Amino acid sequence: MATLVSFGTDPVPLDEAALAAKQATLFENLKGLGTVIVAYSGGTDSAFLAWAAAQALGDRAVAITANSPSMPESHKRDAAEYARQCGFRYEMVETHEFENPDYIKNGADRCFHCKDELFTRLEEVAHERGVRHILYGVNKDDLGDFRPGQQAAAEHQVKAPLMEAGLRKAEIRELARRAGLPFWNRPAAACLSSRVPYGTPVTVKTIKTIEAGEEAMRDLGFQQFRVRFHEKLVRIEIDRAELPRALDLEMAGKLAAIFRPLGFHYVTLDLEGYRQGSLNAALGMKPVGERTAEEQTADGQ
Repeated sequence: MATLVSFGTDPVPLDEAALAAKQATLFENLKGLGTVIVAYSGGTDSAFLAWAAAQALGDRAVAITANSPSMPESHKRDAAEYARQCGFRYEMVETHEFENPDYIKNGADRCFHCKDELFTRLEEVAHERGVRHILYGVNKDDLGDFRPGQQAAAEHQVKAPLMEAGLRKAEIRELARRAGLPFWNRPAAACLSSRVPYGTPVTVKTIKTIEAGEEAMRDLGFQQFRVRFHEKLVRIEIDRAELPRALDLEMAGKLAAIFRPLGFHYVTLDLEGYRQGSLNAALGMKPVGERTAEEQTADGQ
């Protein structure tokens, strides 16, 4: 039997029997791992994985978040709160990607250097404690996106239980909703450095400027958006469902009042709205939602 679910997009059909089988596979696989560290950002995928690992392994699972400038402070607070509400072990570890020149120069492989740093730190913790496996929350849909971090995961032998169980994003959200987990409908998120075009150096000052702008937009009530940094110009992508509100002249004035004091000479709204991976256009790639199944396969499956 198929069930239609919707998470701010067109309804997605879910096969109930297949969904139950995937969840059973996930829990069975987790139980067989013994002791684990979950790379935990507080996003829906990693939070669901952290919860599932705790259900399967109890205190033998711990979720660890990178204490990095590239992660918004609000996301760090949310990650800690989700762990408290859902009852799984939670810690933070310092990462130092901003000390790596290859990360700062912001090439197309920036995400590799970020994840390489994270997994190196988690390996150190695992070695100290005798933990057998490191896990991260990539899912089956992520295979169609450009994600150099997956190369780092492969090099560090990090496991991907959600992907191994065949779970897709909509299925993870639905399982989290049914379990009563507070993050099930959390908007998609990415690190602050992802707002900076490839080739423009990433600095702590730049991403803190972006963070200040995004926090102010949340205070205005916007849910799904990105602040894209283009030197003296800011390009704001807002989900199409919310875009009419941003196009109001009064709201446009409020946005200008937010971003001009942050150092931007020009404040612009992207009329195509928010789309995941829009900066990948510089690499000759379409945003995730605009790719055909064949293009997604060529990119990563």
